[in-house]
Amino acid sequence: MKLGNLIRAGVLCTLLMSIFLGIVSSTPAQAQGQAEDQAELRIATSYKLMTLDPHFANLNENTSLLSHIYERLVYQDEKLELKPGLATSWRPLSDTRWEFKLRENVRFHDGSEFTADDVGYTIERIRDVLKPPSGGFRSYVSGIKAISAPDPLTVVIQTNAPVPNLPLFFSSIFVMNRPSEGYQTTEDLNTGRSSIGTGPYRFESWSSGERLRLARNDSYWGDKSAWPTVSFRVVENPAARVAALSTGEVDVADAIPARDVASLKERGPRIANIGAARVNFVQFDVSRDTLPGVTDKSGKPIANPFKNPLVRRALAMATDRGVLVDKILAGYGTAAAQVFPNGLPGTSGNLTAGPPNYDEARSLLARAGFPDGFNLVLAGPAGRYPGDAESLQAIAQSWARIGVNAQPSAAPFSVFNSKRAAGEYAVWYGGTSGEAVDVILHALVASPDPERGTGALNFGKYQNAAFDAMLAKAEGIKEGPERNQALAEATELAMADQPIIPLYHFHHIVGFGPRIGSYVMHPRGWTTAMQTLPAGE
Repeated sequence: MKLGNLIRAGVLCTLLMSIFLGIVSSTPAQAQGQAEDQAELRIATSYKLMTLDPHFANLNENTSLLSHIYERLVYQDEKLELKPGLATSWRPLSDTRWEFKLRENVRFHDGSEFTADDVGYTIERIRDVLKPPSGGFRSYVSGIKAISAPDPLTVVIQTNAPVPNLPLFFSSIFVMNRPSEGYQTTEDLNTGRSSIGTGPYRFESWSSGERLRLARNDSYWGDKSAWPTVSFRVVENPAARVAALSTGEVDVADAIPARDVASLKERGPRIANIGAARVNFVQFDVSRDTLPGVTDKSGKPIANPFKNPLVRRALAMATDRGVLVDKILAGYGTAAAQVFPNGLPGTSGNLTAGPPNYDEARSLLARAGFPDGFNLVLAGPAGRYPGDAESLQAIAQSWARIGVNAQPSAAPFSVFNSKRAAGEYAVWYGGTSGEAVDVILHALVASPDPERGTGALNFGKYQNAAFDAMLAKAEGIKEGPERNQALAEATELAMADQPIIPLYHFHHIVGFGPRIGSYVMHPRGWTTAMQTLPAGE
């Protein structure tokens, strides 16, 4: 036999043996399952997606998960700096006119072309169509007077007054495609039929409160994700998320409790963390005359004590933030005295979180007419934020030292959110993030005003005309030291009145398993497939 034939025979024999061994070691179904497992990114998330409507609620669970499907004109990177998104550039034409140049060759998932008309539709839908309790993004566009399109890839926006940070606002708004007629409803979007964006992933399926499944958009204009499919499994219980990561059921788990970091590392998973551009706080209902769960020591209802700023200051003074940060967050956070960590643009160097002063707090309560304190129910979500339920317990223990008996009441966020909206709480623990200091102040502290779009998160109905005026003035100043100083002064005025008690700025902590090479954290706390790189890349 010729040498060539011998070689070919040997190769054929080797090939047949390889095929045989492959059949023995792995059935076709097993091989297919292994391939699918390797292709799919599995994420256990604390975020329970409320809706597929990208404009319904300005909540992190919607912002994070829907960012796979939809995109923004402007993107805020890991340093909170503005970068091109669907808009490649922007510039002010005057104090009240902005021009945005749009990216070429971008298509929606249904193949339709992205144009300026879609930007106009997005603004109109948020500003004119969606109404409370939806429409949490309205504050970003309420000041827009007119939208025009000189050409398909240029948008000119005219505002009622100067809006120097309009590009920043657009870093939070997802762009939708204009339908053939009318406006898409939340109900229709929740079916998934019209969940069509320009993002790196296409919608595949959604089971409310359980799972979101996405498939890679192979026609995406930008860098393609490494993961053909991604499955978000909603796991609201922190211990269950940690367990799922430890056993390899998932590749990534977000919102890891700080107390579990050391033991998780010992079991193999790795950890990424970053300081959050957010604040967790206690918020008071200051509007109603009487409140549920607020009584004197004998159990009789009393007039709303939180209308008196002395009471709010007393409770703030009696809150031991050090215990929250050192014990509950295990050092993965910093004590808060304002809405952003000290040193960021718009923060005040005069506001720092000190140790509790129980004697002075008791004195303030006595001056307010409550020398013996009172009873209340302190509400909050369970499993939404790191250490949230434990924080309620710690705050209650601090307040007990000045005679305020607080009964902690934690519930799943969906339940908590519904009850808070229904007015069933008098005082509660919450949290929020934002693009900048003024954005949080605008939503959390400013007087509720649907026309101006302020107070979207001001569930306690706090009103302070002097603060509103100072904030409005600061928002009219262009980015820079003068604007930052004006925001700091407005913050000082509001915090002296204590409409909220800032507690801490926690760190976002994410764990990831062996299939993941690295995970890029974002200070806004988003959890996305785009941040997750496979091992070996």
